[in-house]
Amino acid sequence: MEGMTELLAQSDAYLREFDAVVSETDPAEGAVALDRTAFYPGGGGQPHDLGTLAGLPIRKVQRRGEWIWHHLEGDAPAAGSAVHGVLDWERRYALMRTHTAFHILCGVVWRDYRAQVTGGNLEPLKGRMDFEFETLHGELVHEIEARVNAEVAAAREVRVRHLPREEAFRIPDLIRTKINLLPEGIAIVRTVEIEGLDLQADGGTHVANTREVGVVRVAGYKSKGRINKRIELELG
Repeated sequence: MEGMTELLAQSDAYLREFDAVVSETDPAEGAVALDRTAFYPGGGGQPHDLGTLAGLPIRKVQRRGEWIWHHLEGDAPAAGSAVHGVLDWERRYALMRTHTAFHILCGVVWRDYRAQVTGGNLEPLKGRMDFEFETLHGELVHEIEARVNAEVAAAREVRVRHLPREEAFRIPDLIRTKINLLPEGIAIVRTVEIEGLDLQADGGTHVANTREVGVVRVAGYKSKGRINKRIELELG
């Protein structure tokens, strides 16, 4: 296959429906690759979207090379077919709020404690993130929770930009993870900025303003190693 799937969510995370054309089919997997899609294929700790395509429920969305494949329940449309996609918006919006909440957490922890991220995973309205802390205790966790909610209440704008790789990597502290997860071959880097707090390379979906996140609660914390501590969040 030549070409690639246009990722509509990269520029408009609030798009709930879209039209596309089937570029290729995989009958063995019951999957189709589209010329464009608003479904997020998963990555960076954020799970893939769900919804319907051509009226069929979607079981899984995944990236294979430059194409996004949609695994369907039922007989997949033929190549060349025009199809209409509808996202499970309640789930997607919950993931957008959650992902943004973890960017706020990451921004607060980096700004105030200079701790890098060592791992993370999220689900709708909850998740966990690991940081390079030597010690983590109840008083510190309570302080972090309060500072995260202060940033939510500050109603900071969340902006997305697409930059040439060379320009992006001139931004200080662009990569907050312990390991740089950006493949060498990526020429354009997508950045997500929470105005005045956080700026990172990121491919996921986010809300447009921190006030949309809502109340954030630290649901738990634990040690995962000598300098690896986990913080678990839940959203109200």
